[in-house]
Amino acid sequence: MIKGELIQLQIEKYAFEGKGIARINFARPGKEESSTSEEKNFVVFVSGAYPGDEVKARILKVKSSYAEAKAEELINPSDLRTKAECKYFGTCGGCKQQDLNYDAQLRFKKQQVEEIFKQLGGFEGLNVEEIIPSPNTFYYRNKMEFSFSSRRWLTKSELSEQFSDNEENIQKKNFALGLHIPRIYDKVLAIEECFLQSALSSKIVNLTREFFIKKNIPPYSTNTHSGYLRNLVIRQSAKTSDLMVNLVTSREDEKLMKEYTALITNSIPEITTVVNNINTRKAAIAVGEYEIVFYGSGSIIDWIGKYKFKISANSFFQTNTLQAENLYQTALDFASFKGDEIVYDLYSGAGTIAAFVSEHANKILAFESSDPAINDARENLKLNEIKNIELIKADLYESFLPVVRTKNLAAPDVIIIDPPRSGMHPVTVNDVIKLNPDKIVYVSCNPATQVRDIKILTEAGYELKKIRPVDMFPHTYHIESVALLQKS
Repeated sequence: MIKGELIQLQIEKYAFEGKGIARINFARPGKEESSTSEEKNFVVFVSGAYPGDEVKARILKVKSSYAEAKAEELINPSDLRTKAECKYFGTCGGCKQQDLNYDAQLRFKKQQVEEIFKQLGGFEGLNVEEIIPSPNTFYYRNKMEFSFSSRRWLTKSELSEQFSDNEENIQKKNFALGLHIPRIYDKVLAIEECFLQSALSSKIVNLTREFFIKKNIPPYSTNTHSGYLRNLVIRQSAKTSDLMVNLVTSREDEKLMKEYTALITNSIPEITTVVNNINTRKAAIAVGEYEIVFYGSGSIIDWIGKYKFKISANSFFQTNTLQAENLYQTALDFASFKGDEIVYDLYSGAGTIAAFVSEHANKILAFESSDPAINDARENLKLNEIKNIELIKADLYESFLPVVRTKNLAAPDVIIIDPPRSGMHPVTVNDVIKLNPDKIVYVSCNPATQVRDIKILTEAGYELKKIRPVDMFPHTYHIESVALLQKS
C-alpha cells in the first residue's frame, strides 16, 4: 500500500471524527493470503465513508499499523445514508455528516463516548444514559461566523464554466464571503445559503457580499495584511426576535458603515442591531479590540429556561439555544441539589449555568478569568435579579486556591466544571481534588479531554456514577457529555 493508491474497501465501523473503519487482509511475506485475525489488523480510516459502505478510497497517509484515506467513489452505499440538503456539502467544512441519517448520527455519537471512556480511561460497565437529540437538526445555530477573502475557492461547476476574464468575473474570483475550506486557511467558499442558521442569515450574507463588491471594497489579506473586510458575524435569538449583524473590519470607516447599515436595515427590517468590531491585529479572529454600534442597542436578548441573557457581539453563549436548556437541565439533574449547597462554578463565562441552577442551591461562586465575560455575567445577574451568585476573577491555568483563601470562601459541596475543549489544566484538577467536594458535575464538549481529567479524579477517590451525551451540533461529529462524580 502506498500513498496515492486507489483501493476498494468495505467499511465495518464508525471511528472518532466521523471516519469509517476498514480492515485489510494482508498475507505475510512468504505466506499465502490468510484471513486470520492476526493478519487482518491493518486498519484504514476513511473520511467520507460510513459502516455498510463499499467504496473506492484514495490513500492519503500510511503508517506501520494503519492508513488514512478519503472515499472517492461510492460502489455500494450503506443503508444509513440519506440525501444531503445543502448543495455545498462535501466542499464546505461546516457539516461533515449531513448525508448520514440522524438516528445513526445519534447512535454513533453515543458509541463514541462509550468507547473513549473505555479505551482512554479504562472504565468498564459504565452507565451511559441515552443521548439527548437536538430539538432542531437544521437552522439550530444562533451564531455564525463568515469570513471575507481575496482568494475565492471555485467549485467544480464554476471551474467547468471557465470564467472569462471580464471585470465582473475578476471581481468574483477576487472576493469571497462565506466559510473556510477544511485545512485551507486562506481560501473561502462563497456560499449563498446555509442550513445551519436561518434563511434571514443567508439573505444578510448575500446582501453584504453584493454591497461591498459594488463598492469595490477589498477583503483583508492574511498575506499582505491589507484590506478592510475581515468577518461577518450574525447572532440571532431563538426565543426573541432579536437579530445582530456584526461586521469585523481592519479599521474604522464611518461613512461606509453608515451606508452599509442603512442598506441592510432597510432591506431586512428584522435586524435589531448593527455593530462594527475593529480588529487591527494580524490574528485571523472575528473579535475586535473595540466596537462601534451603528444601529440599535449593540446586543440581543435570548432565554435559556426561564432566565434571560444579554448577548453582546463578543459574548460567549451556547450556540444551540434550545439544546443548551437540555444540557443545563442534565447538569442540574445530576447535581441533585437539596437547596443548602455551596456550589463552585468553574469556567463560568457569562454565568449561564450559574443562573440556570441558582434557585436550587444556597450560594454559587462563579470563577472566570475573562473580564468581558465577567461583565456580561454581572449584567445577566441584574437582568434576572439573582442575589445568590458571587462572581470571582481567577486564572484557572494557575492555582485558584490562593483566591479561595484570600477571600475566605466557604468550601464547596458541589463543583460544576465546563472547561474549553482542551479540558482542565492539571493544576486546576489538583485544586478540585484538594477542595474535596461531595459531587463534581463535569460538562464537556470534548470527551477525550474529559476522560483524561476524570481518570485523575477517580484515582483521587471519586467514583464516576454516570454520563449523558447531548447532541449540540447535528450533522457534525462533535458531542457534548455531562458526567457525575461522587466521593467514594
